[in-house]
Amino acid sequence: MRLLLLSLLLTTSAHALQSTEVKAGGQLYAVVTVQPGQDALRLSWKGLDGQPYGTVAALKSALAKQGKTLLFATNSGIYAPGLRPLGLHVQRGETLVPLNRARSGGNFALLPNGVFWVRGKQAGVSESRAYERLNLAPDFASQSGPLLVQGGRIHPSFTAGSSSLKLRSGVGVCAGGAVKFAVSEGAVNFYDFAKFFRDALGCPDALYLDGSISTFYTPERGDSQLIAYAGIWAVVK
Repeated sequence: MRLLLLSLLLTTSAHALQSTEVKAGGQLYAVVTVQPGQDALRLSWKGLDGQPYGTVAALKSALAKQGKTLLFATNSGIYAPGLRPLGLHVQRGETLVPLNRARSGGNFALLPNGVFWVRGKQAGVSESRAYERLNLAPDFASQSGPLLVQGGRIHPSFTAGSSSLKLRSGVGVCAGGAVKFAVSEGAVNFYDFAKFFRDALGCPDALYLDGSISTFYTPERGDSQLIAYAGIWAVVK
Protein backbone atom coordinates (compact mmCIF):
# COMPACT_ATOMS: atom_id res chain seq x y z
CA MET A 1 0.00 0.00 0.00
CA ARG A 2 1.50 3.30 -1.08
CA LEU A 3 1.69 5.96 1.60
CA LEU A 4 1.89 9.69 0.94
CA LEU A 5 2.04 12.22 3.78
CA LEU A 6 0.38 15.37 2.48
CA SER A 7 0.27 17.93 5.26
CA LEU A 8 1.08 18.51 8.91
CA LEU A 9 -1.66 20.65 10.40
CA LEU A 10 -1.10 20.84 14.13
CA THR A 11 1.85 20.24 16.42
CA THR A 12 2.85 22.23 19.48
CA SER A 13 5.58 22.03 22.07
CA ALA A 14 2.97 21.53 24.79
CA HIS A 15 1.07 18.80 22.96
CA ALA A 16 2.20 15.84 20.89
CA LEU A 17 -1.04 15.92 18.88
CA GLN A 18 -0.50 15.71 15.13
CA SER A 19 -3.09 16.06 12.39
CA THR A 20 -2.25 14.89 8.88
CA GLU A 21 -3.76 13.88 5.59
CA VAL A 22 -2.54 10.54 4.27
CA LYS A 23 -3.10 9.05 0.82
CA ALA A 24 -2.90 5.27 0.55
CA GLY A 25 -4.26 2.86 -2.04
CA GLY A 26 -5.73 5.78 -3.98
CA GLN A 27 -7.82 6.95 -1.01
CA LEU A 28 -7.34 10.05 1.13
CA TYR A 29 -7.64 9.82 4.91
CA ALA A 30 -7.54 12.37 7.72
CA VAL A 31 -5.39 11.04 10.56
CA VAL A 32 -4.90 12.44 14.06
CA THR A 33 -2.10 10.99 16.19
CA VAL A 34 -2.47 11.21 19.96
CA GLN A 35 0.19 10.40 22.55
CA PRO A 36 -1.45 9.14 25.76
CA GLY A 37 0.10 10.85 28.76
CA GLN A 38 1.07 13.90 26.72
CA ASP A 39 -2.29 14.73 25.16
CA ALA A 40 -5.39 15.01 27.34
CA LEU A 41 -7.52 12.41 25.56
CA ARG A 42 -10.92 12.01 27.17
CA LEU A 43 -14.34 10.58 26.43
CA SER A 44 -17.48 12.66 26.94
CA TRP A 45 -21.18 11.93 26.72
CA LYS A 46 -23.30 14.14 29.01
CA GLY A 47 -22.88 17.67 30.30
CA LEU A 48 -23.45 19.03 33.79
CA ASP A 49 -27.19 19.14 33.08
CA GLY A 50 -27.26 15.38 32.54
CA GLN A 51 -28.10 15.72 28.85
CA PRO A 52 -25.90 14.40 26.03
CA TYR A 53 -23.67 17.01 24.43
CA GLY A 54 -24.80 15.56 21.12
CA THR A 55 -22.67 17.67 18.81
CA VAL A 56 -19.01 18.59 18.70
CA ALA A 57 -20.08 22.24 18.68
CA ALA A 58 -21.92 21.80 21.98
CA LEU A 59 -18.91 20.11 23.60
CA LYS A 60 -16.62 22.84 22.29
CA SER A 61 -18.89 25.54 23.73
CA ALA A 62 -19.09 23.83 27.14
CA LEU A 63 -15.30 23.52 27.31
CA ALA A 64 -14.83 27.16 26.34
CA LYS A 65 -16.97 28.20 29.33
CA GLN A 66 -14.48 26.28 31.50
CA GLY A 67 -11.53 28.10 29.91
CA LYS A 68 -10.52 25.03 27.91
CA THR A 69 -9.78 24.60 24.20
CA LEU A 70 -10.92 21.70 22.05
CA LEU A 71 -8.01 20.49 19.90
CA PHE A 72 -9.59 17.38 18.40
CA ALA A 73 -12.90 15.50 18.51
CA THR A 74 -14.59 12.57 16.83
CA ASN A 75 -17.65 10.47 17.59
CA SER A 76 -16.80 7.42 19.69
CA GLY A 77 -18.91 4.78 17.98
CA ILE A 78 -22.32 3.34 17.26
CA TYR A 79 -25.15 4.47 19.54
CA ALA A 80 -28.71 3.52 20.45
CA PRO A 81 -31.87 5.68 20.37
CA GLY A 82 -31.81 8.53 22.85
CA LEU A 83 -28.12 9.23 22.16
CA ARG A 84 -27.04 6.35 24.39
CA PRO A 85 -23.80 4.49 23.58
CA LEU A 86 -24.67 1.02 22.24
CA GLY A 87 -21.70 -0.56 24.00
CA LEU A 88 -19.39 -0.02 26.94
CA HIS A 89 -18.82 3.60 27.94
CA VAL A 90 -16.36 4.38 30.75
CA GLN A 91 -15.83 8.01 31.69
CA ARG A 92 -13.34 9.13 34.37
CA GLY A 93 -13.20 5.59 35.70
CA GLU A 94 -16.98 5.21 36.00
CA THR A 95 -18.85 2.68 33.86
CA LEU A 96 -21.90 4.55 32.56
CA VAL A 97 -22.92 1.84 30.04
CA PRO A 98 -21.92 -1.82 30.55
CA LEU A 99 -20.20 -4.08 28.03
CA ASN A 100 -22.58 -5.18 25.26
CA ARG A 101 -22.35 -8.93 24.55
CA ALA A 102 -24.81 -8.92 21.61
CA ARG A 103 -24.08 -11.47 18.90
CA SER A 104 -26.36 -10.03 16.21
CA GLY A 105 -27.36 -6.60 14.99
CA GLY A 106 -25.35 -4.76 12.35
CA ASN A 107 -21.69 -3.79 12.26
CA PHE A 108 -21.42 -3.54 16.05
CA ALA A 109 -22.09 -7.28 16.43
CA LEU A 110 -19.94 -8.41 13.49
CA LEU A 111 -17.72 -10.40 15.84
CA PRO A 112 -15.08 -10.01 16.94
CA ASN A 113 -15.79 -6.48 18.12
CA GLY A 114 -13.76 -4.62 20.69
CA VAL A 115 -13.01 -1.87 23.18
CA PHE A 116 -10.72 1.12 22.83
CA TRP A 117 -9.45 2.08 26.28
CA VAL A 118 -7.16 4.62 27.93
CA ARG A 119 -5.54 4.17 31.33
CA GLY A 120 -3.00 6.74 32.43
CA LYS A 121 -0.24 6.86 29.80
CA GLN A 122 -1.41 3.65 28.13
CA ALA A 123 -4.04 2.92 25.51
CA GLY A 124 -5.18 -0.24 23.81
CA VAL A 125 -7.67 -1.93 21.52
CA SER A 126 -8.86 -5.23 22.96
CA GLU A 127 -11.37 -7.81 21.76
CA SER A 128 -14.48 -7.44 23.95
CA ARG A 129 -14.24 -10.78 25.79
CA ALA A 130 -10.49 -10.35 26.26
CA TYR A 131 -11.08 -6.85 27.64
CA GLU A 132 -13.49 -8.27 30.20
CA ARG A 133 -10.92 -10.86 31.33
CA LEU A 134 -8.18 -8.22 31.68
CA ASN A 135 -10.09 -6.32 34.39
CA LEU A 136 -8.26 -3.14 33.39
CA ALA A 137 -10.21 -0.45 35.27
CA PRO A 138 -9.52 2.18 32.56
CA ASP A 139 -9.97 5.92 32.87
CA PHE A 140 -11.92 6.03 29.61
CA ALA A 141 -13.22 3.30 27.29
CA SER A 142 -15.72 2.82 24.48
CA GLN A 143 -16.92 -0.34 22.74
CA SER A 144 -17.64 -0.59 19.04
CA GLY A 145 -17.40 -3.07 16.22
CA PRO A 146 -16.19 -4.74 14.27
CA LEU A 147 -12.51 -4.97 15.10
CA LEU A 148 -10.63 -3.92 11.98
CA VAL A 149 -7.32 -5.53 12.89
CA GLN A 150 -6.51 -7.86 15.77
CA GLY A 151 -2.90 -8.79 16.43
CA GLY A 152 -1.99 -7.82 12.87
CA ARG A 153 -4.78 -9.94 11.34
CA ILE A 154 -7.57 -8.31 9.33
CA HIS A 155 -11.10 -9.24 10.42
CA PRO A 156 -11.95 -12.62 8.84
CA SER A 157 -15.30 -11.40 7.47
CA PHE A 158 -13.73 -8.64 5.36
CA THR A 159 -13.31 -9.25 1.63
CA ALA A 160 -10.76 -7.60 -0.67
CA GLY A 161 -12.54 -5.82 -3.49
CA SER A 162 -15.86 -5.64 -1.64
CA SER A 163 -18.38 -3.26 -3.22
CA SER A 164 -19.68 -2.11 0.18
CA LEU A 165 -18.19 1.38 0.03
CA LYS A 166 -18.83 3.99 2.71
CA LEU A 167 -17.07 6.75 4.58
CA ARG A 168 -15.56 5.03 7.63
CA SER A 169 -13.84 6.08 10.86
CA GLY A 170 -11.73 4.09 13.29
CA VAL A 171 -8.99 4.13 15.92
CA GLY A 172 -5.80 2.11 16.19
CA VAL A 173 -3.03 1.68 18.74
CA CYS A 174 0.24 1.53 16.92
CA ALA A 175 3.92 0.77 17.42
CA GLY A 176 5.29 2.68 20.40
CA GLY A 177 1.83 3.15 21.91
CA ALA A 178 0.64 6.04 19.76
CA VAL A 179 -3.11 6.28 19.16
CA LYS A 180 -4.21 7.04 15.61
CA PHE A 181 -7.73 8.11 14.75
CA ALA A 182 -8.59 8.02 11.04
CA VAL A 183 -11.55 8.87 8.86
CA SER A 184 -11.73 8.27 5.11
CA GLU A 185 -12.39 11.33 3.00
CA GLY A 186 -14.32 9.17 0.55
CA ALA A 187 -16.05 5.81 0.34
CA VAL A 188 -13.93 2.78 1.21
CA ASN A 189 -14.64 -0.88 2.01
CA PHE A 190 -13.86 -2.53 5.33
CA TYR A 191 -10.93 -4.54 3.98
CA ASP A 192 -9.09 -1.53 2.58
CA PHE A 193 -9.80 0.49 5.71
CA ALA A 194 -8.39 -2.26 7.92
CA LYS A 195 -5.37 -2.64 5.62
CA PHE A 196 -4.77 1.10 5.88
CA PHE A 197 -4.49 0.88 9.67
CA ARG A 198 -2.26 -2.17 9.58
CA ASP A 199 0.06 -1.39 6.67
CA ALA A 200 0.05 2.39 6.27
CA LEU A 201 -0.30 3.47 9.90
CA GLY A 202 1.48 0.51 11.50
CA CYS A 203 -1.34 -0.33 13.92
CA PRO A 204 -1.57 -4.06 14.73
CA ASP A 205 -4.85 -3.45 16.57
CA ALA A 206 -7.62 -1.19 15.30
CA LEU A 207 -11.34 -0.73 15.90
CA TYR A 208 -14.10 0.54 13.62
CA LEU A 209 -15.98 3.48 15.13
CA ASP A 210 -18.75 4.41 12.70
CA GLY A 211 -19.69 5.09 9.10
CA SER A 212 -21.09 7.88 6.98
CA ILE A 213 -22.11 10.19 9.84
CA SER A 214 -18.61 10.27 11.33
CA THR A 215 -16.77 13.54 11.72
CA PHE A 216 -13.33 14.86 12.66
CA TYR A 217 -12.79 18.21 14.33
CA THR A 218 -9.55 20.16 14.59
CA PRO A 219 -9.34 23.97 14.78
CA GLU A 220 -7.99 24.03 11.22
CA ARG A 221 -10.42 21.52 9.81
CA GLY A 222 -13.53 22.73 11.64
CA ASP A 223 -16.63 20.57 11.95
CA SER A 224 -19.09 20.56 9.08
CA GLN A 225 -21.37 17.93 10.63
CA LEU A 226 -24.40 18.93 12.67
CA ILE A 227 -25.44 15.31 13.30
CA ALA A 228 -25.91 14.41 16.96
CA TYR A 229 -23.74 11.72 18.58
CA ALA A 230 -23.56 9.95 21.93
CA GLY A 231 -19.94 9.52 23.05
CA ILE A 232 -17.25 11.89 21.76
CA TRP A 233 -13.50 11.29 22.01
CA ALA A 234 -11.69 14.58 22.45
CA VAL A 235 -8.29 16.08 23.12
CA VAL A 236 -8.51 19.18 25.30
CA LYS A 237 -6.05 21.92 26.27
